[in-house]
Amino acid sequence: MPFMICCDDAGLQMSAYGNRDIKSPNFDQLAAKSLVFKHGFTSVSSCSPSRSVILTGIPQHQNGMYGLHHNPHHFNSFDDIRSLPVILGDHGIRTGIVGKKHVGPDYVYKFDYEQTEENNSLNQVGRNITFMKLKIQEFLSNNDTRPFLLYIGFFDPHRCGVVGQNKLGEFCENFGDGRPGNGVIPDWNPTYYDPASLEVPYFIPNTATARQDLANMYKTLSRMDQGIGLFMKELSNAGFMDNTMILYSSDNGIPFPNAKTNLYESGMMEPFMVSSPLHKQSWGQQTEALASNMDITPTVLDWFDINYHNSSGRVRLTGKSLWQAVDNPNTHDYTTVYSSHNFHEVTMYYPMRVIRTKQYRLIHNLNYHAPYGIATDLFGASTYQDLLNRSASGQPTNWFKTLDQYYHRTEWELFDFVADPYELTNLAYNSSYQPVFNDLRNTLMNWITETQDPWYCLPGHGPEQSKGDLKRIRS
Repeated sequence: MPFMICCDDAGLQMSAYGNRDIKSPNFDQLAAKSLVFKHGFTSVSSCSPSRSVILTGIPQHQNGMYGLHHNPHHFNSFDDIRSLPVILGDHGIRTGIVGKKHVGPDYVYKFDYEQTEENNSLNQVGRNITFMKLKIQEFLSNNDTRPFLLYIGFFDPHRCGVVGQNKLGEFCENFGDGRPGNGVIPDWNPTYYDPASLEVPYFIPNTATARQDLANMYKTLSRMDQGIGLFMKELSNAGFMDNTMILYSSDNGIPFPNAKTNLYESGMMEPFMVSSPLHKQSWGQQTEALASNMDITPTVLDWFDINYHNSSGRVRLTGKSLWQAVDNPNTHDYTTVYSSHNFHEVTMYYPMRVIRTKQYRLIHNLNYHAPYGIATDLFGASTYQDLLNRSASGQPTNWFKTLDQYYHRTEWELFDFVADPYELTNLAYNSSYQPVFNDLRNTLMNWITETQDPWYCLPGHGPEQSKGDLKRIRS
């Protein structure tokens, strides 16, 4: 039985991925019984589009979920898209979701059992781990003998308000912590972090404000970690632990600058674990294989030995089942992943197409003449407000790039991870890298063609031309 866990704006903040500050015993226990993908990626660094890819195996530009689902953005997938729960339901498999859904329309993403933000408070069904536990218990205790898929959608560690406007904190880190006015989540024993002692990721400003922001996020991650432990116990108590495949990942980068909504490494990189009872020899191992959340649906279908079929005939899965990697972590396959982004909020039109190999990332910014848009929750966050204030007053930002570099990007960006792990040197217009650029661009364009991308665009000239001379040809 597949048990899928999707976190909200979560990154590599756990011991299993080398974070020395975080206390994550339940994540680490899951990792010890999983194959850990060192290089897991989202196919789009935005909530609803990413979840649509997780549940269809189809890139957002092909399934229609171009941006956020909720009002006022109101994006939806196409009516003829066949999602994972619908496909499984057609094969007699029971499906359930507990937590954040954030995709639509409902008939495209229909589960048999649904406890989501559509019939509950999102904080309750996505952050209250006791409430979530009881819903999972309800699903698992059903006397239905059919095989099942259960999908868990955490709302943690998503931000929940702009600085100073929510007494529960910017991450709702105070929700249910037992202090006066915050309510109580019975199964959560909050973990607190000292901001001064935290190691700050390279893509976040190293300031007191950002450190406090990180500490608040880490507190919510402790809530999520303890939830993972609860849910695993429910699986065990129901007698399913020995025949259940567990997949764990997230939808997009953490809610900080250069991460969420971006397709740099800090925005694409995700935790990715697969625990298979059929492949215990892979437990506790790590793999260099590149995995995408576009691969989740093919992997689940492979578990059930179901072939994908789309009645319209216009769509085929371009993701790959990860079973070969789970069976052999040293596999030399899985060397390339793709990403596709159009919107986050409806006002944030900044389409990007990306190919990422084991050494390079090539980004095509289709709307590069416009400044890069900032998501509302990120703009209102204390870290970003502090960054703006420091920039305006001429104070050191302690950030690895300037706001001008962040807002204004060239049409093409090419980075070499071996020489430049922080992606600071754009090689797209370096003549020495012309062969690399051309090869990556051609491979990316083949994928764009294969996935029938409505934003199908081709530069008319190579990167040696100035960006003003690069022409686009729309088919």
